[in-house]
Amino acid sequence: MIRYREILRLHNHGISKTGIAQSCECSRNTVAKVVQRAEDVGITWPLPPEFTDAKLLKVLLPQTEMPASRKPPDYETVHKELAKSGVTLSLLWNEYCENCRLEKKIPFMYTQFCKYYREYAQVTKATMHIGHKPGEKMEVDWAGQTAALIDTDTGEIIPAYIFVAVLSSSGYAYVEAFLSQNQECWITAHVHAYRFFGGVTRILVPDNLKTGVSQCSWYTPVINKTYHEMAEHYGTAVIPARVRRPQDKPKVENTVGIVSTWILAALRRQQFFSLVELNQAMREKLDELNRKPFQKKPGSRHSAFVEEERATLLPLPRDPYELASWRVATVQFNYHVAVDKMHYSVPYEYIKHKVDVRLTRNVVEVFFGGNRICSHPKLYGREGQYSTVTEHMPHDHRQYMAWDAKRFLAWAQKIGPHAHTTVNAILTFHKVEQQGYKSCMALLKLADKYSIERLEAACAKALSYTPHPSYKSIQTILQTGQDKLKTEEGGNKSAESDEFGFVRGAGYYGRKST
Repeated sequence: MIRYREILRLHNHGISKTGIAQSCECSRNTVAKVVQRAEDVGITWPLPPEFTDAKLLKVLLPQTEMPASRKPPDYETVHKELAKSGVTLSLLWNEYCENCRLEKKIPFMYTQFCKYYREYAQVTKATMHIGHKPGEKMEVDWAGQTAALIDTDTGEIIPAYIFVAVLSSSGYAYVEAFLSQNQECWITAHVHAYRFFGGVTRILVPDNLKTGVSQCSWYTPVINKTYHEMAEHYGTAVIPARVRRPQDKPKVENTVGIVSTWILAALRRQQFFSLVELNQAMREKLDELNRKPFQKKPGSRHSAFVEEERATLLPLPRDPYELASWRVATVQFNYHVAVDKMHYSVPYEYIKHKVDVRLTRNVVEVFFGGNRICSHPKLYGREGQYSTVTEHMPHDHRQYMAWDAKRFLAWAQKIGPHAHTTVNAILTFHKVEQQGYKSCMALLKLADKYSIERLEAACAKALSYTPHPSYKSIQTILQTGQDKLKTEEGGNKSAESDEFGFVRGAGYYGRKST
């Protein structure tokens, strides 16, 4: 602030212009101009009592009228637009200049535009400059302001949330719109941001939102499990900002404001009916923003990124991170875990233990104590399907699963031809061969209880009654001992037995036989 009153007082006392400049902390030329202006308007020291500092300033520097050759802005409209979120004088001045060019009129410079709108200068807060190493940090956040989509069926306004990522050194920015702020959108936004930058920074600085930080702590914050897994996949470290400390991520906080102005506010008059349309328009505005020249130093965000930061980024992994969700499940007695109504086998040693299940689009992985114990391709389709690995089964179950028709017939052949015929009859009786496996297993196990000879005899006895004997009929023969009844070859059976077989005779019913 120039001290006009002090300049005139010291000049009246005969102090040189150089001495006045040193005392009033201004240039010698400024002193000369003030003294000359006072002489031109007839002001001498001492000043009249009614000459306040404001009146002295008005006399020495009278306000100039607006040049008639320039188009005056509509400040009423400017004032209304400025009240909207994200709209600034800088944006309105650019729009005003564009209108002047269309009307072939001369616009005011930005300083004049602001001067005529505001009667006082803006007061800025003192800030400390913090230098950032290229490739060191990427700061991320959701913008406070949302964009709008129009539902083509109902005409309803749907909010779109804006993800913002910025490289701390160059200020190079990335934005993308999503319909939600959930875990899937949060992770997807990071994957797309890394792909856009073409590399990974060593440190990732998010806010303390639940999709990033499970538990806030001053010294040891707990990072969300999925978020931590994504960071490990890209080889970066997550260091969240302190709670209510936006100065920990100043670049993204500043960029959020810039994005609200130069992208969202600039698109406020356009209508979008899908995220694809919105993101395409935002990408065009983002490119303009990244290539916009800096005000106080040469270059732009894009040139600073290309020349200084891109080469320092860590390389991207071969495959992008695939979003995963985590569940906690208990291994059941059938050594399977149920996830989304599908069943996946786990080594039987973990029966009744709680395990962590990681789900991706194509794979299901099971962890115990932080170690992966198995994985399966993810099942789709009807509910209740099973994915079973033979190595996960107990030894006796594994033996059972190894049986097939050939093995059952080979085992039966060792017992005898009648046992072989019986097993073959049981297997062919069912529409699906596997339906007879349990009966065959139970039938052949009868040899352990009754001996091989008796089982062969029982099979022969059953085949004499029917060509399709069952396990139950052979078991009954063995239990009742009918296999022990000896019959002579050539027909030495009793007449009653030959005639009636198992049919009871007349004597059983109390009648005399004839």
